[in-house]
Order: sequence, then structure tokens, then C-alpha cells
Amino acid sequence: MVTALPALQSPDAGANMVRLRTLILVRWMAIAGQIAAILVASQAYGLQLPLGLCVLAVGLSVLANLVLGVLFPENRRLSETEAFLTLLFDLSQLAFLLLLTGGLTNPFAILLLAPVIISASVLGLRSTIVLGALAILAVSVAMVWYLPLRFADGTELVTPRIFGFGFWLSIVIGILFLGLYSRRVATEMRHMSEALLATQMALAREQKLTDLAGVVAAAAHELGTPLATIKLVSAELIDELESQPDLQEDARLIREQADRCRDILRDMGRAGKDDLHLRQAPLSAVLREAAEPHLARGKQVEFTFGPIQDGAEPQPTILRRPEVIHGLRNLVQNAVDFARSTVWVEGEWTSGRIVIRITDDGDGFPPSVIGRIGDPFVRARRPEPEVEKRPGYEGMGLGLFIAKTLLERSGAELSFANGTDPFLPPEDRPRRCGAVVEAVWNAADLVPPPSPGGLGANIRIES
Repeated sequence: MVTALPALQSPDAGANMVRLRTLILVRWMAIAGQIAAILVASQAYGLQLPLGLCVLAVGLSVLANLVLGVLFPENRRLSETEAFLTLLFDLSQLAFLLLLTGGLTNPFAILLLAPVIISASVLGLRSTIVLGALAILAVSVAMVWYLPLRFADGTELVTPRIFGFGFWLSIVIGILFLGLYSRRVATEMRHMSEALLATQMALAREQKLTDLAGVVAAAAHELGTPLATIKLVSAELIDELESQPDLQEDARLIREQADRCRDILRDMGRAGKDDLHLRQAPLSAVLREAAEPHLARGKQVEFTFGPIQDGAEPQPTILRRPEVIHGLRNLVQNAVDFARSTVWVEGEWTSGRIVIRITDDGDGFPPSVIGRIGDPFVRARRPEPEVEKRPGYEGMGLGLFIAKTLLERSGAELSFANGTDPFLPPEDRPRRCGAVVEAVWNAADLVPPPSPGGLGANIRIES
């Protein structure tokens, strides 16, 4: 599927991702660390600290934790605004404590990075930018205005200006770099999670359709004999009841209803192809089934099948796995969408491999994304000719990711290429000049093991 799918969750949505209990526990750890640092600095090293103000700063955090623990359940998940305000309070409390304890001469100033990194990981871009800007402002203020640290004899702890500037610069760079890095990684993880969820949903839907068609086909097979018997007996009754028109009409009604039951079962079994109920089929049948929804879309689809190297002449019979059909259908849809007039679907096999190749005569994959095809939410950096052909098209992203994931799950190795240099003028391009997608399986992954008893009896599917 290349049609843009709605995001299951906005990449910038941090709502309901963080539990209140998590932030409360982290804050208790910070409180314990702050108390320990104050006691060690004042008692072990004899530094003169404004203990009253320091206790006030730490007490505010203790009070905030107690109030949150009383007002809200611990398993409450914070909204975007609530999480932002919580991190803003932590940043403000830490900056206030830093101003009381030496500013940037205090090595714990590096902890100002923590709220920004957490925001970059779980909150939206706007919240992260605001917290990052406030953190940089706090560091800048702490560089020029702070209560200096003094030893027991009253001597002020002084560091060279160049060290102070270097420490300030390192924290600012850390806020920018680590914030950007954390946000990039977290965004990619969310995209991957959403894409995998969509893949599972697509596979589950395809599996349900296959199972449903199998049940219908099994029902049609099992009911075929009794319906044929009913039809045969009703036909004999019609001949024998010529002298009793009323009873003859009832016999005709029985035969008509038997035919109706047959037609209903036949229609229900035609959700896909006529042989949808088969658990295995020839390679050509599976490929045609995968391409069937796109054969009447105004583009010519040509099929070619044949052995290569040491392949045997009869084409292999492969399993009709839902992930294979769904993945190939997505690839065929991409080719039909972007082809000018023709799509080629080729099936080849050797004694140990099965190769499926899909080619079109379009403009090929955009050079800017060909190295990243199959990653979720990959978009072209600039408008491409393909986009102009399909208004509203947002690029090759989730659909190709789903196809690639499903096919690789079945054991395939996929490769993406262009049939020719996309920068060649149209008159110099060969006919198959568009995108080329090749999927290669080991034969053991698709070919079912030989069964001496044939397909066997229909298996009851428990609900």
C-alpha cells in the first residue's frame, strides 16, 4: 500500500506516556542526592552554605512529591502539559539550588541536562524547545550571578574565567546535542513501534480473511454432497408429482433453494480468487492472486514464469501464506501506481531458490531515498515527479515498510534498484526503466513438504 496511512500516534505526542510514579521516584532519588551533597559539602569539606535556603529548595521538592502522591494515584499517566510542568518545576528547583551553591563552580551544574533529555525523549518538540531554552538561560545566569562557595576560613572558591566559560559552553552544547540526539532516537523508536503495529494489524487482517475463506471453502465442500442429493431427489419428485401440482410446486421450491444455497456458498468463497481456499498453489497462481486487485487499473501487467540454472521445468507449488500475498500485493500496487503503461511480474526458480521480480516503466525510485527504502515514514526530501502524478501522495513509507517486513518474515531477501539511470533522457532509456524490486526465498521457506496423503480432510477451526 502506498496510500498514506494516518499515523497511529503523532510523533510529537507525549501525552499519557509517562507515569506520575516514575517522575516521583526519580525526584525522590534527586532529593536524596541533593541532601547527601549538601551534608558532605558542609560537614566533610567545611564549605559555608546558606543551609536555610538550601533546605527550603529541597523542601519544595519534598512537598511537591507529597502533594502529588496524595492528590493523584501513582499509576496516573501524565498529559503533555502535566509532564511539562513537572519537568519545569524540577528544572527551576535545580537552578535555584545551583545559584545558592556556587553557580558553575558547582560540578553538579551538569544535572541541568536531565529535564531537557527527559523532555526530548517523551514530550513534544515545543515543550522540549521551551525547556531547553530555559535550561540555557539558567546556566547563563548561574555563570554571572550566584552565591560563591566559601571554605570554613571564609576563603572564596574561585575558578579561572576560562574554566567557567568552558564549563558553561560544555553544558550548553550538551543541552543542544543530547536533546537533539535523544529526540531523534526516541522519534525513530516511536515510528518503528507504530509501523510494526501497523504491520501486525495488516497481517492479522490478511490472516483472518484467509481463515474465513478457508472456512467458507470447507463448508462449500462439505455441503456439496448433501445439496447435490437434495437437488437430485427434488428433481425426481418433480417428475413423479406431475398429477399433483401443489406438491410438485413444493418440490420445485426445494430444488430452487438448494441451488440458492450452492450459489451463496460459491459467492462467499469468491472473496479473493476461485482457489482462495487452497493452502498451497502453483507459483503463478499465487502471483496472479496477489496482483489481481490491480489488473484492471489501466496498466498492463505482464507475467513471466520459468526455471533458471538447474531449475526443473514444472513450476513449484508454494504455500499461500498471507504475509507473502499481502506483501507482494503491496509491491505490485506500487509498481502499478508509478508505471507509465506496463508492469512486469516475473517468477523464476532454481533447485534451491525462488525469485520474484517486479519491474515497471516509470521514473524509478527517487535517488534521495533509494538507500533507505523500507524504513518506516521515509519521505522524499523534495517534490518528485511521482508525487505530481498522484495528488495527496506522501511518499514511500509505511506501505513499503509493511511489505518488506511481511516478506522478510516469510524468509525473503529484498533488494530495491532502478532499471536505468534516472538522469538519462527519456529517449535513451530502455523499456524497463523504472523501479526493480526483487524478492528471493530459499525454496524450503515456501515449498511445502511432500505429503503422501494429499491435502487430507478439512480441519475443524475452533473459534
